[in-house]
Amino acid sequence: MKKILLLMLLPLAVFAQSNKLTKADKIYGLSKFWQEVNYNFVYLNKVDRAQWDSTYKALITSIPETKTDYDYYREMQRFCAMLKDGHTNIYMPSGKDFEPLNTMFGDYRFFIENIENKAIITRVNLSKKDEIPVGSEVIEVNGKPTAKYIAEDVAPYISSSTNYVLQDWSISKLLQGLEGSQFEIKIKKPKGQVLNLKLTHKLTEEKEVFPAFPAESSLLDFKWYPNKLAYVALNSFDDQKIDSLFITKLPELYQAKSIIIDLRNNGGGSTGIGSYILKYLTNDSLLYGSRYSTRQLNSAFKAWGKFTSAKDTANNEWNKKAFLTYQDNYFYNLDYRPLKNQLPAKRIVVPTVLLIGHNTASAAEDFLIYADNQKHMTKIGRNSFGSTGQPYLFDLPGGGSARVCTKKDTYPDGREFVGYGVKPDIEIIPTVKDFMANKDVTLDAAIDYLSKKTK
Repeated sequence: MKKILLLMLLPLAVFAQSNKLTKADKIYGLSKFWQEVNYNFVYLNKVDRAQWDSTYKALITSIPETKTDYDYYREMQRFCAMLKDGHTNIYMPSGKDFEPLNTMFGDYRFFIENIENKAIITRVNLSKKDEIPVGSEVIEVNGKPTAKYIAEDVAPYISSSTNYVLQDWSISKLLQGLEGSQFEIKIKKPKGQVLNLKLTHKLTEEKEVFPAFPAESSLLDFKWYPNKLAYVALNSFDDQKIDSLFITKLPELYQAKSIIIDLRNNGGGSTGIGSYILKYLTNDSLLYGSRYSTRQLNSAFKAWGKFTSAKDTANNEWNKKAFLTYQDNYFYNLDYRPLKNQLPAKRIVVPTVLLIGHNTASAAEDFLIYADNQKHMTKIGRNSFGSTGQPYLFDLPGGGSARVCTKKDTYPDGREFVGYGVKPDIEIIPTVKDFMANKDVTLDAAIDYLSKKTK
């Protein structure tokens, strides 16, 4: 009986899965990724090289023995997560065998989010709203306290540059698994009662959820608040159409006494799309964005570097380059030019709040770097995503792929934000109580702040 119970506690898939990759394929894919990281990963100097190489060596033996192709790619993701970078990832092949379920368990469906570092259920299928009240907390998974389960079974597979995004994603993916995967969980309801559930991943036929999904956000959302406060949500810089949408709002925006720019749901896209909008929100003729650098390998200098010591680098640039190249730590600084702002149009320079959060990422963070020295702008919310760069993309055996970050971005003065996030001027951390009351405390704080600024 003990063996049967153990199997029930593990998130195992009971359906047949793809097993097409040969052992040679698996070793090649592993080695390809290891090689490209060693050659191209811009943050290799932050990696524990001894641990990285020893893990690779161990995987050469273990990874060919993975039972399914899905298991192979999971192990690849675990290996990748050692690098702790949000722009360096392993992607599964397409197809049902590689598409895990996250919220559906047949008769049950629920969504989990990180609120106050707790796994809070924020939405359930309508028929279960009384059995599992919104605001309930998942306190145990497969016999382990939730925090321990995350640390051992979820977080090790997620690539993230920041611990807080790692926590967010670990909680949102807490019960992820292929169809047929099984979980035993304990849920603590808002009034303290504990509910035990045995769950199996299966498509949920019931479509209605509580609370209902909000209307899908537009690329750009616009509304007015009292005292001529304009609210503009820029929800993506992935589609240049947002620039045109912004232009259509200019006649109204020129009437604003203050503005809120909401970037909390902007996962990035193109830096140029976002900076075009920013040009209308400042009188500056030059905008200073990120500085870029990338690793540079010159094979001859690496060879010379093996015979160069630190003392040989004193007042000797040649030896310094050789020494650093041998250590995979020589960087090329890309040409830096501030962005010219020569818009002929009227600008809108009024007290402005930038709403930011953990999902403000990549090109949206570039927007924040450009806006860093704008004295009329105040950032309110939580740290941004903390990851950007230029990934190098390549294929892996069996239809999967990978990417490796090749470019390091910093503030113009060299301060780092990758791995830390762009920090708000005023930090607002929503609580479970705020969630239960359906309060957007970050937006409320911005409205209150600007009302005082424009009195």
